[in-house]
Amino acid sequence: MSSPALVLHGYWRSSAAYRVRIGLGLKGLVWQDRPVHLVRDGGEQHGAAHVALNPQQLVPVLEHAGRVLTQSLAILEYLDEAFPATPALLPADPAGRAQVRALAQLIACDVHPLNNLRVMQYLGRELAADEAARARWTAHWMEEGFAAMETLLAQRSPPGDFCHGDRPGQADCCLVPQLYNARRFGVDLGRYPRLLQIEQACLALPAFAAAAPEAQPDAVAV
Repeated sequence: MSSPALVLHGYWRSSAAYRVRIGLGLKGLVWQDRPVHLVRDGGEQHGAAHVALNPQQLVPVLEHAGRVLTQSLAILEYLDEAFPATPALLPADPAGRAQVRALAQLIACDVHPLNNLRVMQYLGRELAADEAARARWTAHWMEEGFAAMETLLAQRSPPGDFCHGDRPGQADCCLVPQLYNARRFGVDLGRYPRLLQIEQACLALPAFAAAAPEAQPDAVAV
C-alpha cells in the first residue's frame, strides 16, 4: 500500500519526526521527504512557509490529500485510520490500545518535551544553564521516564519482543527515538534491560533501520 500524496516535513534528528518515519515504514507507506533544518539560519521552522503549515513552529508536519496534520501521535493514529488495510500501530482491543497509548504518551508527553531543542535553547539563552547543567536536566527526566516505563512493561506487557506483544506499534515508535536521544546526552541505559531488549528487536526490522536519523537525506556529520 502506498500513497504518493504523503509528504512529511521533518528533521533528521527530530525524535518526533523519527517516530512518524518509523510508523510510515511499519505500515509500508511511501512518502516524500521535505527536510526542515531546525538549526540553520536560526531554524527553518520559524520561517513563514513552515509557520503557515504549523503555527507551533515544530516538526513533524504531514500533508495528505489536502490535509495538514501536526503532532506525532495524532499523525500515527491518523495513519492507522486512513490506511486500515496496512499493519495497525495500535492493538485491536480497548485495553491494549489504552496500554500502548499510555506508554507512547509517557515518552511523547512527559519525557521528550523536557529535552527537545527549544527547551534546551531556552535553558541556555534565558536561564544561563551551561552545557553540563542542560545535560543533567535532560538525564534526570529521561531516567525518571525510562525507570517508570521499565516497571510498567514488567507489570503490564503481554509476552513478546516489543512494547506490547509480538508486533511493534505506536509505543515502540516513541521508545526507540528517545533511547537514541538518551545516548546523545550520555544517559546510562544499562539500568533498563527490558527497554534495551525491545530496542534490539526493533532495530532488526527494516522499518526502524530506514527511519534512523543517519539514514535520512538531510543527515549531517556531527
